[in-house]
Amino acid sequence: MKETSIAVKVEGLTRKFGDFVAVDNISLEIKRGEIFGFLGPNGAGKSTTIKMLCGLLMPTSGIGFVGGYDITKKSEEIKKNIGYMSQKFSLYDDLTVEENINFFSGIYGVIKEKRQERKEWVLGMAGLKERKNAITKTLPGGFKQRLALGCAILHEPPILFLDEPTSGVDPISRRNFWNLIYEMSKGGATIFVTTHYMDEADYCDRLALIYRGGIIAEGTPTEMRQKYMLRDVLEIEVDRFVEAMEALGKKGIETAIFGSLLHATVENAGEDVPHIKKILEESDIKVNRIEKIVPSLEDVFVTLIEVA
Repeated sequence: MKETSIAVKVEGLTRKFGDFVAVDNISLEIKRGEIFGFLGPNGAGKSTTIKMLCGLLMPTSGIGFVGGYDITKKSEEIKKNIGYMSQKFSLYDDLTVEENINFFSGIYGVIKEKRQERKEWVLGMAGLKERKNAITKTLPGGFKQRLALGCAILHEPPILFLDEPTSGVDPISRRNFWNLIYEMSKGGATIFVTTHYMDEADYCDRLALIYRGGIIAEGTPTEMRQKYMLRDVLEIEVDRFVEAMEALGKKGIETAIFGSLLHATVENAGEDVPHIKKILEESDIKVNRIEKIVPSLEDVFVTLIEVA
């Protein structure tokens, strides 16, 4: 691969397990220094893709390059030039924080002269300087997560693969983790991150939506909204949203739950707001608010899978 500005490139990448197609003929390019989000529901093919890119799983067909190395021929070279944080917590629970860092320093071949410096960096980044002797399994989820990230980048790799890194942690820890991702991107690292949290898509420079093994949309968050969201989205606040969903559904108006609110996708907000209000009021459901909103990327995704 000659394009020095491209960190990851795949064409027609496919992976089958027997008759099951886990990843179906996907193609994409990721620029150096970019935060690229790979979004989709559980089972869509995200983890299978990331394992192929990391040299952990051979594709059934297609080609791919990571950092200029062929994923089918140079998997060992790829492993030396990437950081990989797996979906499941990958550190050793029975070791202390410091012992985990020391172990992964050796695994990643960090030179002895730099090991202490890198260890101090990880402890500082993870907020674990005062807990370096703590047994890892006793740490709260957010600290485990940052420690796993730190161990994955001890060798300062130019490309980092994060597989569902924020799964199972609280919203504050998720936000703090994304701040760390931003800092690494500013330093020139390329970040490939998978997630099923649609609200995290706005943190990415570009993203692709994967569904049933295939990429159904790709672009910046703004492009995704402009290109794929051709209908209006209404936010509906009512006192009984379950009954409201049922009442609207009977009239052919599909809605989705967003917290304690409903989102409805309609052809024309100006015409449909009075119609929806009438349906709800006739069902004795109090309407507190109906207004047109900027669609979330979850709205975009729901719209796309309706026609996929």
